[in-house]
Amino acid sequence: MSNELVLVVDDEKTLVKALTFNLQKEGFQVEAAYDGEEALQKVFSLKPDIVVLDLMLPEIDGFEVCRSIRKKLEVPIIMLTARSEDIDKVLGLELGADDYLTKPFNSRELVARIKAILRRSAAYEEESKKQIQIGELHIDLLQHRIRLDGKEVNLTSKEFALLSFLTINAGNVYSREQLLEQVWGYDYYGDVRTVDVHIRHLREKIEADPGNPNLIITVWGTGYKIREEL
Repeated sequence: MSNELVLVVDDEKTLVKALTFNLQKEGFQVEAAYDGEEALQKVFSLKPDIVVLDLMLPEIDGFEVCRSIRKKLEVPIIMLTARSEDIDKVLGLELGADDYLTKPFNSRELVARIKAILRRSAAYEEESKKQIQIGELHIDLLQHRIRLDGKEVNLTSKEFALLSFLTINAGNVYSREQLLEQVWGYDYYGDVRTVDVHIRHLREKIEADPGNPNLIITVWGTGYKIREEL
């Protein structure tokens, strides 16, 4: 049975009650928050293993809650939205959410995604003692730190996971679909352009000339790879 703590943030109390019941059946500990202020208070005091976060919240909306969490913690976040617009999903992912579900959704799917994300987190912990060096780029998987030319580079959790996966597998070419499967960790239903967004942001942060990248290479018609030697 699981002992991980899930923080469910939603102002729909009936939904929170149903999710709590289903998560507890799977062995999770569950805490609830019903607005953005309470969510931030509980995130920083309880340090949950994962946060299920609705976008449309009283007091502080889910986007701002996600942004505030990402400034201090690397806790995985699954966003919930009643909207179907791609812009909400992409914005949530850009702010550092690890996944999203559009309401209405099946509770079993949410449980499955939570388990998948937590499995990936555990797998990254197993890899955490590795230090990766490619040229002037140094990745510390234990500390979740990136240094370029000796200077600290700030990445979101998803940018870090994507860069880590590519560098661990330096030289191998991965399609957008493969990167979604390996980094996002499930059969992704969204737009593969999500990968392009994260690659663009990474290049802006670690490439000397993002328009002419020397580290994250596009293999036209196939996907992306990290150059093995610089």
